[in-house]
Amino acid sequence: MSETYEVQLTTWAYGGEALGRLEDGRAVFVPLALPGERVRVRLTEDKPRYARGEVTALLEAAADRVAPRCPLYGRCGGCHYQHVAYAAQLTAKRAIVRDQLVRIGKFPDPAVAPTVPSPAVWGYRNHIQMHLSPEGRLGFRAPRSAEVVPAEDCLLAAQPLRDLIPHLVLEAGSGVERVHLRVGAGDEVLLWLRGQRPAPPAFQVDFPLSAVYTNPEGAAFVLAGRGFLPMEVKGKVFRVSAASFFQVNLAVAEAMIDHLLEHLPLTPRARLLELYSGVGLFSAFLAPQVGELVAVESSPEACYDFGANLDAFDHVALYEAPAAMALEHLAAQGFQPDVAVLDPPRSGLSRAALDGLMALAPAMVAYVSCDPATLARDGRRMARHGYRLVHITPFDMFPQTYHIETISLWERRR
Repeated sequence: MSETYEVQLTTWAYGGEALGRLEDGRAVFVPLALPGERVRVRLTEDKPRYARGEVTALLEAAADRVAPRCPLYGRCGGCHYQHVAYAAQLTAKRAIVRDQLVRIGKFPDPAVAPTVPSPAVWGYRNHIQMHLSPEGRLGFRAPRSAEVVPAEDCLLAAQPLRDLIPHLVLEAGSGVERVHLRVGAGDEVLLWLRGQRPAPPAFQVDFPLSAVYTNPEGAAFVLAGRGFLPMEVKGKVFRVSAASFFQVNLAVAEAMIDHLLEHLPLTPRARLLELYSGVGLFSAFLAPQVGELVAVESSPEACYDFGANLDAFDHVALYEAPAAMALEHLAAQGFQPDVAVLDPPRSGLSRAALDGLMALAPAMVAYVSCDPATLARDGRRMARHGYRLVHITPFDMFPQTYHIETISLWERRR
């Protein structure tokens, strides 16, 4: 594929690429470029209905193009928008959310609010994941590849993590495949090693941190310190185990909590259902506002943390089960929530989980999503069940990347 093509890029596509058209009318997706730019591309993927290309020459630059900060940008797959001015990143993410709702969800004119910016656009991540190369070097995966690009820094990571990365040494053949670094309250650091061997590798540390190893069966071995971190959000401290999910950008997480508290109809008599509750980040702030809160979470580690974090509330119940199974049980028990809050993984709701939620018929649903494509798919299904999209707000949880967090509110038609 040595032939090159001149392309005028016209719009953003979800996934960090700009979209243009080849002379034969096929869409071509181009990373590290911007809408409004004229580029020369070499095709890296040539399909009957679309193609992907890489820029070989920038013929006309967009006004929003800026110089990337990271020397690994373009080789490391972690960032996608470092070449885009931050204000333009926010505009792009709003446009992408709208496009996904229109094309996939079939909503003709969705009310998408401006993207809520992140107070910090660098150094905001309290958690990063690194991989090991065959030679034992830590790094990040290349774009659309399992290749590991060695790295001794990450500009998105909080400073305590950046300080630690150059000092981490893991031997080739240790059995460790992934390394997670997380920083919590008081700059306490937890190192989580994940590998394929039943027993942990030999471990030695010369600086204060906690370390945990988990094997393929999920067994956890505390190698140093303790197996969890304290994380502080809006003045409340949460216990978060190594394997538990927690939002990586705490300032934006606080904005999302405030958004839910402001827009949900929470009353002392309300019954609230929360699906995919994790360690209880949203639950801890919603519980004081309602008469009953029922949470559902499938991760054993997150459920243990939830129990510790919500221990003070007598009107909170937690089901440790897959969402679809718990919803079927709740329906059999006659539970009727007034409000539902859900924060599913990137894959969205399974059809069984969505049908189970619709059977409970909450008056309002708040859908927290990290993937606008699966949100649009699920939203279309919800609309068929009689729900109306009230509005949707993007939150920039992940500056410099294409990832988009949203909160959408859905109201059941009477």
